[in-house]
Amino acid sequence: QVRFVESGGGFVQPGGSLRLSCTASGSIFGLLNLAWYRQTPGNQRVMVARIGPGGNTDYTDSVKGRFTISRDNAKNTLVLQLNSLQPDDTAVYFCNVYPLGPTVIWGQGTQVTAAS
Repeated sequence: QVRFVESGGGFVQPGGSLRLSCTASGSIFGLLNLAWYRQTPGNQRVMVARIGPGGNTDYTDSVKGRFTISRDNAKNTLVLQLNSLQPDDTAVYFCNVYPLGPTVIWGQGTQVTAAS
């Protein structure tokens, strides 16, 4: 089963930017539909952006025009560029396959905080 390791989170002021990265194990990375999810305390993880093997993308409405998902299949890497961050974007961000299967292994995630 593919395992993911997220990195790149941090603390920024509203309007700031961050670049999240996710590396994955295994040789099937290039065949997978992948997504970035985020979770706030007491809530379930929700998908914010997804990308198909060929690069087609989709975003939840609240991040359209601000976040950009991309992938480098040769490096088994998934990236999420976060621009114009707002306090509502504060969350722990995770990467994983999309859609989620019945058995899912989550990485540790990376904390993103946007605050004055």
